[in-house]
Amino acid sequence: MVSDTQSDTRSVAQPGSHGKAERNYVELAISGMTCASCAARIEKKLNKLDGVSADVNYASEHAAVRYDPASVDIEKLIAAVEAAGYQAALPESKGDEDTTRYYRLRLALAIVLSIPMLVFAWSASSRPDGWKWISLVLATVVVSYSGWPFHRAAALNARHGVATMDTLVSVGTLSAWAWSAVVVAGGIRSAVYFDTAGAITALILTGRYLEAVAKRRSGDAIRSLAELGAKEATVLRDGMEITISAGELAVGDRFVVRPGEKVATDGVVVEGSSAVDQSMLTGESTPIEVAPGDKVAGATLNTSGRLVVEATKVGSATALGRITRLVAEAQAGKAPAQRLADRVSSVFVPAVIGVSALSLVGWLLFGEVSVTTAFATAVAVIVIACPCALGLATPTALMVGAGRGAQLGVVIRGPEALEQTRRLTTVVLDKTGTITQAKMTVVAVIPAPDADEDELLGLAGAAENPSEHPIARAIAAYARNRLGALAPAESFGARPGLGVQAVVDGRAVVVGRPNLLGDWGIEVPDGLRAEATRLEEAGSTVIAAAADGRALGLIAVADRIKPTSRQAISDLRALGLKTILLTGDNERTAKAVAAQVGIDIVIAGVLPEEKAAVVASLQAGGEVVAMVGDGVNDAPALAQADLGMSMGAGSDVAIEAADVTLVAGDLRSAGVAIRLARRTLRTIKANLVWAFGYNVVAIPLAVAGIVNPIVAAATMAFSSVFVVSNSLRLRRFDLVRASHPASQVDGSHSKSQPSSRASALDEA
Repeated sequence: MVSDTQSDTRSVAQPGSHGKAERNYVELAISGMTCASCAARIEKKLNKLDGVSADVNYASEHAAVRYDPASVDIEKLIAAVEAAGYQAALPESKGDEDTTRYYRLRLALAIVLSIPMLVFAWSASSRPDGWKWISLVLATVVVSYSGWPFHRAAALNARHGVATMDTLVSVGTLSAWAWSAVVVAGGIRSAVYFDTAGAITALILTGRYLEAVAKRRSGDAIRSLAELGAKEATVLRDGMEITISAGELAVGDRFVVRPGEKVATDGVVVEGSSAVDQSMLTGESTPIEVAPGDKVAGATLNTSGRLVVEATKVGSATALGRITRLVAEAQAGKAPAQRLADRVSSVFVPAVIGVSALSLVGWLLFGEVSVTTAFATAVAVIVIACPCALGLATPTALMVGAGRGAQLGVVIRGPEALEQTRRLTTVVLDKTGTITQAKMTVVAVIPAPDADEDELLGLAGAAENPSEHPIARAIAAYARNRLGALAPAESFGARPGLGVQAVVDGRAVVVGRPNLLGDWGIEVPDGLRAEATRLEEAGSTVIAAAADGRALGLIAVADRIKPTSRQAISDLRALGLKTILLTGDNERTAKAVAAQVGIDIVIAGVLPEEKAAVVASLQAGGEVVAMVGDGVNDAPALAQADLGMSMGAGSDVAIEAADVTLVAGDLRSAGVAIRLARRTLRTIKANLVWAFGYNVVAIPLAVAGIVNPIVAAATMAFSSVFVVSNSLRLRRFDLVRASHPASQVDGSHSKSQPSSRASALDEA
């Protein structure tokens, strides 16, 4: 169901633009890369094309490309990669290849044949007659066959005037082999380095093999996401049940989900009721009860009753598809530090070859050593220097961190978001749907002295009935339960953040904030004002209603605070962050909610268009701001913030505007996201410090003749494996499980449909 998230082309916003500039997006699977220099070269080639912005990820062997279809097409993108000496294809045509298979036989042969060469070289008593000729044969097989990947890549790059890490390996092993072959064939009395050529090949192949294994493991999360979806669906057609591939489902199809089966795609329940386990996507262990009208997400598990679901989203448009795409894009990004590493690696190999040549000349002229020793030193310099660790430092950490986040219900868009978490000082939180459940209920009805309760409820409920706002839905539902069918509303109009107006039974009705009545010149009696103050101080939102210029009374509604919100705020404050409640609700209600969850600063009565301005003013005051929200009205503030965090049950607009999506709709995930992002960023920095530091220390040691070629090969291989292994430690990041059991997560998060108990991924 979600496989096409990896290969389809989409219209997406430029990173950081939050939807301002639209381009098509495609991922290309790249073959033939062997080091960071390769990735940098392909990236440079692609970015030279008009209208193209590309990031090439050496760790995942993918290119994330945003392009202007008016200037370039996919065929031209692939041609550009091939012109650089590599291969490119859409992922579904390349398949999920096991790259470790490419190295297994070559590595095994290199190890087996290198052992006798090492024995001959280091143990004189074990040498048979003609041992140098035997070593020549063994080394020839190892260097030519096992080392073929290095020589092939070096030759391809040489055709384009480029030197890469493969150039270093190829030059080093061929030099050792060629020198030794000349010594043996010419009968020259000198040391031979067949063991060096074989051992270098075997050690570097070992590093490549372990690197391939580790890189594959770092991509496990994205593969597991793709495998979550149902493979088949039972559709209803002409009264019959027909089994088809889940990928064949279309919007509008109705399909059956029996107990124990996965929901095939996102949809709405039209028949039946059941409990749906959505833990595979959100981490919530408690199944959510669903009934006709409730939304369900694809890949969730039906645990009890039979359901008939009408498909509303398919393929990459589903909740799982979009999460997979966001994770893939996050893994393809580059942190600023990695771009520096790329620039270094692009000039690194030529510089190393130059240092090696100078080392050879220097030792011959001034070192008073033999040609053999000078030659060994030059080979050690070539072998020990490897830009692979630089190339792997960021992408492997990003891949593992983003994948682990997805498993924990947190989707971090990319490295820019990671960088921002380090500098955060303030977290601004929306109230409804973020701190509270967005499930409003009527708690009090207070008619004016000259009105009765039925008149107040009938007119207010009818006027609010066309609105989708949670407060309006609560009032309309309460009125229907009390009075039955409501009168139709004519000339309906909404004033965002204030209320509604309509004509009901020929009467002009206004329902909304008490000050909205003042805008219409309608006086609210002092007694009602006092009641409004009392209710607001208790944490309720007070709505006033009037008809034909006369106040009818007040309706108080309340939104329950999520059980996890207080712990979430405590977590954020423990991270050293200032918390601010930003809401359009009145100040008394906002302060009551803030007091219950532990927020110190309250900014209330803010209209939707003013939220972004509040965030901007905080930024102007020197704060680095994260904004957490879930509604359409939060989207401008999410885009304005240094780090936007959208609740997973929020609107599509809010999710697209955010840098981080909290899939489960649990505010505690905000703290988890920040901790995971900071841990990932620390891992990247540690990797880069090691990668740079290794070369700073290793190359001078090789030049000084302290490190021989075999030790150099082992050290170089270890460097790359260390970086990848350090990144893989992020797979054990499990803060959300250790601190907050998933069973405590509340399951009712939908803001647009407060009566629904569907998946927290309704709108993800």
